[in-house]
Amino acid sequence: MTETHAGKTKVSSRARSARVPGKPKRAPGRPMGDGPDLRARLLDAAVACFARDGIAGTSLRAIASEGAVTPALLHYYFGDKTQLQQAVIAERVMPAFDEVRESTMQAGDDISGLIAGFVRGMCATVERHPWLPPLWVREVLCEGGALREVLFTTVAPQMPQLLAARFAAAQEAGELSPDLDPRLLVTSLIGLTLFPAAGAPIWRRLFAADDIDASTMRNHAIALLDHGIGAS
Repeated sequence: MTETHAGKTKVSSRARSARVPGKPKRAPGRPMGDGPDLRARLLDAAVACFARDGIAGTSLRAIASEGAVTPALLHYYFGDKTQLQQAVIAERVMPAFDEVRESTMQAGDDISGLIAGFVRGMCATVERHPWLPPLWVREVLCEGGALREVLFTTVAPQMPQLLAARFAAAQEAGELSPDLDPRLLVTSLIGLTLFPAAGAPIWRRLFAADDIDASTMRNHAIALLDHGIGAS
């Protein structure tokens, strides 16, 4: 398909856009050529921006800059911001909580072991994913947070509700103090693990406590849960 103009032959746009026989089609979700798949890197950039600036306060351009790519390439991988947010939930947030759940469930039926398993799992997960505590505070605890519904629809059935049921059963069996509320025990576990990590920049500066690392926080939480404060 050609057109002749002023003695020159031009290839029509339709012919130029036709795929050359034998040339492979572009795979969905990857740029042309031999460039690397940047999906994981861009998800890490997105979750870092979301934890630092909040989901509502983060633009696609800011995420592209964090990931050292163009906004067009970010759009190529994820489409719009809503799709990117859903990918962050599915591929970053939920796998992080799956790590906590696996550590907790592997602890067995002993109630003390179950509690210690949760503490160890949460502390290890926070150490691997330091974006988790600030993201959770911003987007779940704060009114209007973009992840609050994720807590109710996805996280709660897998972890908090399951733990509360296990604690209630242990209490009925005489393995837990009758003065405890099994539901509040779950919130206490979160308060001793996830939230101190979120507030670490404050209390480390307040107490000049840069020597307190993840293992110290883990051991402190387990000792407090096992033995209380030791007061008579």
